[in-house]
Amino acid sequence: MTNATQELPRVGVRELEVQAAGIDVSRAAAIYREYGALVVRGLMQAHVPAITRDIAAAAKTAISLVGQAKQIKEGWHTPDGTLWLPAPAGFARDKQIMVLACGYMHSSAFFRSALDPQVLDLVEAILGPDIELFLNGQCLYKEPCGGHPKLLHQDASYFEHKYEGPCGILSYAVDTNVQRGALHVVPGSHKLGLLRHVDTFSHLGLDPSIWSFDKAVPIEGRAGDAIFFHVNTIHGSPENHSTEARPVFIHRYRRADDFVVINATGTENRKVAEQRIAEAKKENQLGFMVRGRRAYQVERA
Repeated sequence: MTNATQELPRVGVRELEVQAAGIDVSRAAAIYREYGALVVRGLMQAHVPAITRDIAAAAKTAISLVGQAKQIKEGWHTPDGTLWLPAPAGFARDKQIMVLACGYMHSSAFFRSALDPQVLDLVEAILGPDIELFLNGQCLYKEPCGGHPKLLHQDASYFEHKYEGPCGILSYAVDTNVQRGALHVVPGSHKLGLLRHVDTFSHLGLDPSIWSFDKAVPIEGRAGDAIFFHVNTIHGSPENHSTEARPVFIHRYRRADDFVVINATGTENRKVAEQRIAEAKKENQLGFMVRGRRAYQVERA
């Protein structure tokens, strides 16, 4: 891993976006491969009403349990499984939600959206015919009036894979602009490979003195707009300075033969995991198949 940078394409949102209605799947996949990011307007719109109801209910539950939060290395956990970070000065309480306990195990609407045929058509064009879900869905939740920033980073720093790694799809559950904490991406950065990360307020991130938000393209959008990004694409989001919460829901897909070789949340446990790459096996990392089939493979020594 290095912190070296190279000339990246100077493109804006216009070069990254397509409309879900009448989409040319091949062209969309080509945009993803070229820039490591793809914006599909309206892709998840039909799923938003049901998912937002579940997110609102989960947030209400999490907040009711904040008094029972237990400290862990990454912040705090409440009994429902929500991850919390320290709240900024002047916030209503000393903790704020980061990862809300609202995924496939909690919300049938969330799980159904992961199986949307149009979504899977796009993922298949990117990854190939045999696709599994990676992880159980994720809801990142920025509370209003200062909800946490997530500095620029690459997801591969958290879950480095043996092969190409996952294709992530972040969808807005509400209309989202920069003030509300819109996702920022660095087009073409997936071609840099995995860069060296440091410990930040919100876990692993790139050195902010080198990778600041002014080097990234902000992607504002409506509820239901979906942003596809490569596991090595640099992305992040600033604080939510609006008066309303900014939840997003994330699906991740990978090839059926791919698997994690390094799993980490900080530089210390990443360093430990780097020494144990040889122990990583596909056989204990099976995800639900959503396209194609899983072919049997003999484990190689």
